[in-house]
This record gives sequence, structure tokens and C-alpha cells, in this order.
Amino acid sequence: QVQLVESGGGLVQAGGSLRLSCVASGRTFRSSAMGWFRQAPGKERDFVAAITGSGARTVLADSVKGRFTISRDNPKNTVYLQMNSLKPEDTAVYYCAARDRLGLGLTKVEYDYWGQGTQVTVSS
Repeated sequence: QVQLVESGGGLVQAGGSLRLSCVASGRTFRSSAMGWFRQAPGKERDFVAAITGSGARTVLADSVKGRFTISRDNPKNTVYLQMNSLKPEDTAVYYCAARDRLGLGLTKVEYDYWGQGTQVTVSS
């Protein structure tokens, strides 16, 4: 079992930045590829970013490339999502997810564990 706790969400003006954190417990963290997803009201939960267990490889959704960065600190059991140049369309609940594999996962069904989510609101 893996427990995931996100933090760092909040209200920010367009053009601003936030850094989300997700702390994992209950399993060897470096054995888990990690991902971030987001869900806006009335919409599907969409992929945002993913990172391999070692942190050597990352992938970002086209909508956030050049603005967001995913990283991880394995000794701290933490994965981060740095969000810059935020836009109102980035407003959503952001979820951290973990999978029982080392490789990248790009879809919801590839993940085994989910956090409770943290709200990000970007005002125009």
C-alpha cells in the first residue's frame, strides 16, 4: 500500500507560480513511477506529468510544456510539480498518483494509488 498526501495548492493570479508537493509513504518510493493529473469541474481527470522511479525520464502534457516541471527527491519520498506562467485554464484539483512500476504512465488506469487532491485556482 502507498499513501500519498499533496500540498501546495492555492489561489494565484494569472502569470504566477505554485509548487505542488506529494509525500509518499508505505512503500519503497524509488520503486514507484509517479504522476500528476488534474480535474476541472465537470471534466475528466487529465494527465499532466509523469516521472520514472529514478527520476531520469519525465513527460509532460502538451498543454503544460514549457511552463510546468515534474521532479522528485527519493530520499525525501517526495514528488514535485513546479507550475509557472499559470493560466486560468490551469484551474483544477491536482492529484498525485503512484504506480507499482518504474516506467512512465500516461493514463489514469496505469496508476495504482491516488492522493486526495489539492485545489489550484488561477484568477484572471
